[in-house]
Amino acid sequence: MSALRLWLVASRPRTLPAAVAPVLVGTALAVSEDELRALAFVAALVGSVFIQIGTNLANDYSDARRGADTEDRLGPVRVTAGGLMPPKRVLTGTYVAFGVALAAGAYLASVAGPELLVVGLVSIAAGVLYTGGPRPYGYAGLGELFVFLFFGVVAVTGSYYVQAERLPWEAFALSVPVGLLSSAILVVNNVRDIDTDRRAGKRTLAVLLGRERARVLFAAMLALAYVVAVAIPLLGGLSWWVCLALLSLALVPPLHRTVATRTDGPALNGALAATGRLLAVYSLLLVTGILLS
Repeated sequence: MSALRLWLVASRPRTLPAAVAPVLVGTALAVSEDELRALAFVAALVGSVFIQIGTNLANDYSDARRGADTEDRLGPVRVTAGGLMPPKRVLTGTYVAFGVALAAGAYLASVAGPELLVVGLVSIAAGVLYTGGPRPYGYAGLGELFVFLFFGVVAVTGSYYVQAERLPWEAFALSVPVGLLSSAILVVNNVRDIDTDRRAGKRTLAVLLGRERARVLFAAMLALAYVVAVAIPLLGGLSWWVCLALLSLALVPPLHRTVATRTDGPALNGALAATGRLLAVYSLLLVTGILLS
């Protein structure tokens, strides 16, 4: 592979909707209230994307060091464990990605307060400690919770805050479905890797729950994302336009069927990409509904 292609593989582009979606949703809520700082939006988007890329690279490096990415894993090749890129280069890429994210955070802190830099540093630490450090939380069944918090609650409310510098309950409510669908991507990943993770001693939530309960969790996450979309206008938050997100329900049945019945790598790799698409479509429809509210 070319160097560019290798870095693209290492960045795991199928996971990037989880970085873009919350920024779009939080910013859309601000725009609906006539609050927009264009440069702050760009900085928030850059910061979120590069935190995701840095997390993916750190995960690639740390999993290889811990022996979790073995030859029999069902997912796409990892550049460190696969010998496609020297570990030091992957680690350097991690530093660069987090450096870009930190620079974006510094700009946001200059326009919306120093607390944004603290949020950025905590988010980067969460990305590193997912599979790195002495006690990685991704090896203790907490990965989905942290994804929900950082790529749902923190990212949506933070993207709104850098525009309006306040935090209404609607921002928190909108973060819930985004966080759930982002976490669902990780659930599919861990259901696919459940056997190899168990052998490697990686106690993901899927390993702790077992395959069938993890599949039930996945279905519940999807269902709750749609319940929240209906609950927001019911509670008087935004107009019923936000229910445009329900149009993405058409994507759910084949995705759920695959996750609920298949165990082979190609099918679940496809489901992983399809969950990312579901998050993207749901979020774009939600953004449209917010702007029409």
